[in-house]
Amino acid sequence: MSITAIKGFNDILPTESDRWQYIEQAARRVFELNGFSEIRVPVMEKTELFCRSIGDATDIVEKEMYTFTDKGENSVTLRPEGTAGVMRAFIEHKLYALDPVAKLYYLGPMFRYERPQKGRYRQFHQIGAEITGVNSPLADAQVLNMLVHFFREIGLDEPSLQINSLGCPDCRPAYRAALVAFLEERLGSLCEDCRRRFTTNPLRVLDCKVPGCIEATVGAPSVLDHLCGGCAEHFAGVRGYLDSTATPYSINHRMVRGLDYYTRTTFELVTGLLGSQSAVAAGGRYDGLISQLGGPAIPGIGFAIGFERVALLLGDKDFSRQPDLFIATMGAGERDFAFRLMHDLLNAGVRVEMEYEGKSLKSQMRRADKLGARYSVVIGGNEVASGKAAIKRMKDGEQIEVPLKSEDIRNMLA
Repeated sequence: MSITAIKGFNDILPTESDRWQYIEQAARRVFELNGFSEIRVPVMEKTELFCRSIGDATDIVEKEMYTFTDKGENSVTLRPEGTAGVMRAFIEHKLYALDPVAKLYYLGPMFRYERPQKGRYRQFHQIGAEITGVNSPLADAQVLNMLVHFFREIGLDEPSLQINSLGCPDCRPAYRAALVAFLEERLGSLCEDCRRRFTTNPLRVLDCKVPGCIEATVGAPSVLDHLCGGCAEHFAGVRGYLDSTATPYSINHRMVRGLDYYTRTTFELVTGLLGSQSAVAAGGRYDGLISQLGGPAIPGIGFAIGFERVALLLGDKDFSRQPDLFIATMGAGERDFAFRLMHDLLNAGVRVEMEYEGKSLKSQMRRADKLGARYSVVIGGNEVASGKAAIKRMKDGEQIEVPLKSEDIRNMLA
């Protein structure tokens, strides 16, 4: 009996990993251009971290976390999201003492026990970024502009930016009361999950994708009508900065977050190309999270990008990296020469492949075609003796005679 992967845990094969590296490299370029530094935190944390940060009444904590007791009788959890672990490290290592204004980004796997579907798996991957120590809407606008820049960098203009404000602990209770009063009259039309959310986290009802719940909540009160003066001014500032940089956006007054720590600005980049799973990136401000986790009263804002969904949006574009040169040989002695030449070329930064097992020249050239090599060269006894060979450009057959030295070949291929 063969052993297969666990359901919802996927292999990333070489044909796909080229695409992933393309996304990762773009993220690093854009984020580091904006002054962000990478932080790497464990994939496993104490369960208490997520209960305190995410909230006991959220779907993630109640139903989706991979939680178990280890041999030391400690309750531990595979991280379901990245922000809590990053903020735990920020507090534990007192990064705020060096500078309360920190710009951090991360990449890696997250884990949730959900029903696997297109672009959503039980082990999934995120790219995230956080800014701490800044209350100004300028920080919100920079984060949003950076996120839009990232998608343009990888060639995606289609995901559109939607923003909202969730208010703060001062103004949200009045909105919650208005929403509860609205939902009480419609409980019979809500799905089972939303009837449970009604008592634990009523804002999440607005986030439900079940058609009946969407229809039942048409006309629900808008949080934007219940913002206090400070939150209204902050949201106006965010919009003003986005307008000043001509960043396109729309306001989605139904947008809420599944995590309890979000306040004020919240946002998503959404697409219609992935069915009901429309969000490819999401985030918001979390001004109370750091103090809630035992750190100083420092504000923060951040986001996470869904790696698998972004990869799907890139479609069938080929991200594989073809060899610059394929070396074919006529015999064992020439293979020894070719191996030394390949070694020198690789050290010079040229991507090279060669035949290892003495197959026919026709077979070797078929492999050069299969690998998509830009150029090929055939090395026989005459080439070894003269120290020169004709390098052929594969797309049109043009040949150029070049000395068989790494520097000369590299210059010709450049």
